[in-house]
Amino acid sequence: MKLSDRLQTIADLIEQGETVADVGTDHGFLPIYLWESKKSPRVILADISKGSLQKARDNVYRQDYSPEVLKEHFDFRLGDGIQVLADGEVDTVVLAGMGGLLMCDILAQDMEKTRSVKTFIFQPRNNPGKLRWWLLHNGFVIKEEKLVREGRYICEIICAQVSVDSGGADKQPRNGEGQLDSLSDDQRLEAKKEAEHIKYEISESILMTNGSLAREFAEKKLKKEKDILIQMKKAAIINQERLIQTEERVNYLENLLKNAKDRGI
Repeated sequence: MKLSDRLQTIADLIEQGETVADVGTDHGFLPIYLWESKKSPRVILADISKGSLQKARDNVYRQDYSPEVLKEHFDFRLGDGIQVLADGEVDTVVLAGMGGLLMCDILAQDMEKTRSVKTFIFQPRNNPGKLRWWLLHNGFVIKEEKLVREGRYICEIICAQVSVDSGGADKQPRNGEGQLDSLSDDQRLEAKKEAEHIKYEISESILMTNGSLAREFAEKKLKKEKDILIQMKKAAIINQERLIQTEERVNYLENLLKNAKDRGI
């Protein structure tokens, strides 16, 4: 099974011999590759869509595996997120191609189950910053981050694990915005602002470990923020708070790129 660069990058982050659940599997190519390459002895293909799961099943059956292989190594499950899994059933869960806020909600739905998984690999389609914020405020450590080009997009892939000292993390899970349900309105607003800080969208570590692609990624973000700033300054009515926030985003990205250049990146 030949994978796209995006899926290959995800596959490369999975350790040899780990059992894997591909949640939101869609076509099922990643689990097929993981078993065929002998990287994973058992794979679970899960999707909330009956049609998508059937598509994955059809692709697996097209490989002409023996009935014994299908029974022992492939498992198809229809359901919502990681609710289809038993606690600690797999080593790694892959969540790819869905929104970052949806990923947070999937994890927050059952934190005991979430914390029973050794490794999560995320490839968010949007809101990666809010996903990072949620992870860091719910007892996770981000082990590795990769950038990969897919068509005209640069995709972000995040590998995270539950911290060994996550006992100090919030016992009550935060929702997709990263806010505790018990917070006051002011605290919710403050949490929302913090989750939207650009340092969660692109960190120095991403720039230091992803070479020229990371510079391109940061430069595109900087151009977008500068364009927004120009349009804001031309507006008849200027929202000063948003203007200051955008200026801070521009300054952050400029400093990030300067520091990377100073380090020869």
